[in-house]
Amino acid sequence: MISTVVWGTGNVGRAAIRAVEAHPALELAAVLVHDPAKVGRDAAQLAGLDGQLGIVATDDIEAILAEHPRAVVYAASGDIRPDEALADVTRAIRAGAVVVTPALYPLYDHRSAPPEFRDPVLAAVAEGGGSLFVSGVDPGWGNDVLPLLISGLGSTVDAIRCQEIFDYSTYDQEESVRDLIGMGHPMEYEPLMLAPSIPTMAWGGQLRLMARALGVDLDDIRETMDRRALDATVSTRTMGTFEAGTQGAVRFEVQGIVEGEPRIVIEHVTRIHPSCAPDWPVPPDGGDGAHRVVIEGRPRIEVTVEASDEGANRSAGGNATAVGRLVNAIDWLVAAEPGLYDALDVPLRPAVGRLGRKQR
Repeated sequence: MISTVVWGTGNVGRAAIRAVEAHPALELAAVLVHDPAKVGRDAAQLAGLDGQLGIVATDDIEAILAEHPRAVVYAASGDIRPDEALADVTRAIRAGAVVVTPALYPLYDHRSAPPEFRDPVLAAVAEGGGSLFVSGVDPGWGNDVLPLLISGLGSTVDAIRCQEIFDYSTYDQEESVRDLIGMGHPMEYEPLMLAPSIPTMAWGGQLRLMARALGVDLDDIRETMDRRALDATVSTRTMGTFEAGTQGAVRFEVQGIVEGEPRIVIEHVTRIHPSCAPDWPVPPDGGDGAHRVVIEGRPRIEVTVEASDEGANRSAGGNATAVGRLVNAIDWLVAAEPGLYDALDVPLRPAVGRLGRKQR
């Protein structure tokens, strides 16, 4: 059994505890938390599982890493604390752990990552013998392994479009939705995640990775951005009220340009309420969220993935698929040489040993 630590118990960490507990090759060794109120609570309670797992949460990072766990699922956020997240991850790698995380956007395609991100990881790998694999859903499998797999079903491919279409009122992280993305703020407010070059920082690596897999060179990466205001004040179940005239929807594209044309595109359509920007794309089933891949070519291929978890919540379902991609890679990474890996290196494998297996 591979001793595995889950570091962080928010949206991603809850799903990570469940995924580790369900995996036949992994053993949950510890749960690390930042919130003092979570210290001493059983992992099952933090993950929404029945009964007890017998692992109580702790904030003693040094003590846990001193036990040299074989793997760490780093589930703490890196959105507004990338330097701290990188320091945490390299600390775990130096302790000899295989680390999987969605937190470090520049390392989704580590070959194009800036040296200030890549070099500390490589130094930690050389020192401690651990490994790192960074992935998620979007960025992640929704714009690497899925579109690349589907592209192989066609005869000709003119363009690849990856879409995330979501009602973000279902996302259990209000601070990020309001402040980082700008929902509910006046239209003159400049949210960090929508600032020029930030979408490329987050998703540009995915375009480069897909281009590399497809055997093409990107001439450039371009961004488009459109924001819409709410026509009327709306109330949401999880995040309260959003006033008329404030930002209610965002649509942006990060485009990989090949021979002057946008051939590989990652598009996000994000709303806080379905009444805003009704003319923009919506999930095919009219639900709260979906990930889509559209291959323009012959034949034209369209694939939609709708995942739900934690009470039919589509945002929680997306988080769970990101966690599944990461946790299910751990045993492969443990068997591989120490190193820094990406989505083209790490195979997406069947759920061996988990078919029909019940969880608490």
